[in-house]
Amino acid sequence: MAQHRHKRETNARRLNPFRAKAITIAAPLALVATGSAVGLGVMNASPQTEDLFAASITNPTPAAISDDEESRGGEVLSRSAPARIEREPSKIEEMMAGRKVQAAIRAADTEKWTTAPLNLWEAPGEEAKKLGEIEEGKKVLVTGRALYERVEIVVDGESRWVTTGYLSTEKPFTLGGDCTNGSTVEAGVSPNIVKVHEAVCAEFPEITTYGTFRGDGEHAQGIAVDIMVSGERGYQVAEFIRKYYQELGVSYIIYSQRIWSVERSSEGWRGMSDRGSTTANHYDHVHVTTY
Repeated sequence: MAQHRHKRETNARRLNPFRAKAITIAAPLALVATGSAVGLGVMNASPQTEDLFAASITNPTPAAISDDEESRGGEVLSRSAPARIEREPSKIEEMMAGRKVQAAIRAADTEKWTTAPLNLWEAPGEEAKKLGEIEEGKKVLVTGRALYERVEIVVDGESRWVTTGYLSTEKPFTLGGDCTNGSTVEAGVSPNIVKVHEAVCAEFPEITTYGTFRGDGEHAQGIAVDIMVSGERGYQVAEFIRKYYQELGVSYIIYSQRIWSVERSSEGWRGMSDRGSTTANHYDHVHVTTY
């Protein structure tokens, strides 16, 4: 009986196909379930877990950094980036440096006169700002510095720049200069006679006598003046008037028995015939006739 039962149980196990299939199907399903569980676990991972996962992928190891880069303070610097180049100061910037300007002002000891009205500039160069004007005939200190067709002068203790070529070591003649000796010419004379008097009085203040109206010729017309001076000073006055004849409206000059006229200016001073006396031959005064 026992042997029969054992045989029957063995056959039963062999002949049960459903159990074998169940085992065969269950194995693949178990693998699928395991994979799903892993996927869900990754999807449901905490932010910290995701960050660590991403970091392990995106952050290169030190060996992955190229040879052209260096890590400094957490920043990656490229060795191939252009270096910053400092711009060198221009000639104007060098000259207008504060200490150099002040040194030039302190060292200025040469005086010159302006020979024309001049614009005052803040610095040399075309881009400089205009700061005003200075009149003709003004005495200024010169620093000796020059750049780009301008020279530096000192005006009210400040550095200013003017166009070169308009400063002179000699005091220039300025029409209508100050006459300080109290001399005058009579009212009614021509404007040119007034100019002659003012110019001569300003340049030669020691001369105080001027003869204008007289009953004959050009004196009667108010276009002639006798400047009472003699000797070497008389030559200086005559030459001064001749030099500025255009500005003064002069027609001719007589002194020391010689004459100079605009019409024959190319001949210079010409001799005159003897008129018989010191005054008639103009040895004691300079005669000037104007237009």
